[in-house]
Amino acid sequence: MPAETRSLAGTVVAVTGASAGIGRATARLLVEAGAKVAITARREERLSEIEAELGSDSVVWVAGDIADATTNTRLVEAALEKFGRLDSLVAAAGIGIYGGIVDGTDQEMQTMIDTNFTGTVWGVRSVVPTFLKAGGGDIVIVTSVAGIRGGADEAVYAGTKAAQLIFAGAIDRELRESGIRVTSLCPAAVSTEFAIGKGRTAGDAWLDEVLTAEDVAGSILFTLQQPRRVRTTQVTMWSAAQAS
Repeated sequence: MPAETRSLAGTVVAVTGASAGIGRATARLLVEAGAKVAITARREERLSEIEAELGSDSVVWVAGDIADATTNTRLVEAALEKFGRLDSLVAAAGIGIYGGIVDGTDQEMQTMIDTNFTGTVWGVRSVVPTFLKAGGGDIVIVTSVAGIRGGADEAVYAGTKAAQLIFAGAIDRELRESGIRVTSLCPAAVSTEFAIGKGRTAGDAWLDEVLTAEDVAGSILFTLQQPRRVRTTQVTMWSAAQAS
């Protein structure tokens, strides 16, 4: 008997960090699966490009910084105004600044904390009232294996990812009786602009050996498509080229 999956056709998913990488790949796969998406990122021109690519009937966008609580609130309002519902949140926004604990500026460290963790908190707080009213919903938080076992030269980044993991687990225990499912998705290295920003170049052969944004987006879709009786609380992804 084939595995049971849940159709995403007609559902509405909010995606943060949607201008590139995992967020953009996820928005694309969701629309291909019949869903509508409410997307946000800082870069307005990128969001406009995605709307043109995926179709204005399937996309609504809000440009802004998710570290600002009002950006997340405006995204929910835009989804409800255009589509009349909101079923899921994929929190995919994130940045990484690598180096020793005394490297980098105070502002760079604060921006990383605000984007990776504070933005996740605001995103979840913005969608939960709508999910409670609807009797359920899905929250997928894209974190990292760095949050499970932090490495050298990524202490602050790993700390933000560990915070996401603990936050997701606590929210899952708080909300599960309300029909809200919470998943932490923990990929290892992914070939995106994010990885290139780690001191690598677009032509680096290493980037051909690691996970792609589409790999991670596919796992997000798999999670959202599970029957309501299934709770996928954590997914960890490694490439064949990396040691787990």
